[in-house]
Amino acid sequence: MIERLNIIETRYKELDSMLANPDILSDYNKMKSLSKEKSSLEETMNKYNEYKKLIEEIEGLKELSKDPEMGEIASLELEENNQKLEELTKEIEILLIPKDENDGKDIIMEIRGAAGGDEANIFAGDLYRMYTRYAEKQGWKTEIINQVEGTAGGFSQIEFSIKGDSVYSKLKFESGSHRVQRVPETESQGRIQTSTATVAVMPEAEDLDFELDMNEIRIDITRSSGCGGQGVNTTDSAVRLTHLPTGIIVYSQTERSQIKNKEIAIKIMKTRLYDLKLREKEEAEGAERRNKIGTGDRAEKIRTYNYPQNRVTDHRIGFSVMNLDRVMDGDLEAIIEALITEDQRRKLENE
Repeated sequence: MIERLNIIETRYKELDSMLANPDILSDYNKMKSLSKEKSSLEETMNKYNEYKKLIEEIEGLKELSKDPEMGEIASLELEENNQKLEELTKEIEILLIPKDENDGKDIIMEIRGAAGGDEANIFAGDLYRMYTRYAEKQGWKTEIINQVEGTAGGFSQIEFSIKGDSVYSKLKFESGSHRVQRVPETESQGRIQTSTATVAVMPEAEDLDFELDMNEIRIDITRSSGCGGQGVNTTDSAVRLTHLPTGIIVYSQTERSQIKNKEIAIKIMKTRLYDLKLREKEEAEGAERRNKIGTGDRAEKIRTYNYPQNRVTDHRIGFSVMNLDRVMDGDLEAIIEALITEDQRRKLENE
């Protein structure tokens, strides 16, 4: 552990020196990249400094405990400090777990109604509300990018961005198939129905992450459709992008301006391609993907929302809470913390 901390300390000092270099200060992208790296090491460095100070105090107390007059008091303090050292060591071990390079990023989330017809779309709308309420409690900002409303309510598809502090680190485990068990409003016999909606969480690509080759993109301009406010259906402002090598299609129509819709569509396309690149990298690394909590694939059933029992169960970690009503109102913290804790445990074991 100390060896790794010393390597981090050396790199931290290097970054300090580099960020004081006028040549680097004049290169915005380089400065941004190095500043981001330094910021990611900040907490570990603070804990390491605290660790070194505590070790010095413990060594001093060991000597003092031999003193006939001060020995008893020193021994009590030594016991306290040894306890602090044990707790601090555990904190540092977690900080030394290899970081996901995307943890600090904003995200684009896509929710689709899947199996269950109208009820699946209604459930997709419920999940959208759940995540936006959670984002609101975290002080994050949400913005709808594209939406296709369901005929009976909810959404057959909705894409939205969430911006804030380390959004991806909190929501990256939400990708997959979410299942609801409840009596639909349209069910006259009171029978419980099972429906599903899929969630995809993608770290928002930045210019440093991914450069889009516009020669590989086909751009089509169409007339907007669906609910979008006054005037949305009267102009050719909707933009559809097709990435020719992969066949990925992105559609944007939320803005009246064709230029703005194109900007939004390009942002989504970059994010989708970056997400594809990350998945291909994980597949190549193999072991890391097997060690993850879930695969992040849409088809993987990750969670069940059981309304009759007021229960939410995350199947990947066998974790349940009996407060579904509060979860659907955005109280997701217990589930998210359980997933993060299990992820850290698995990584520590793998280490």
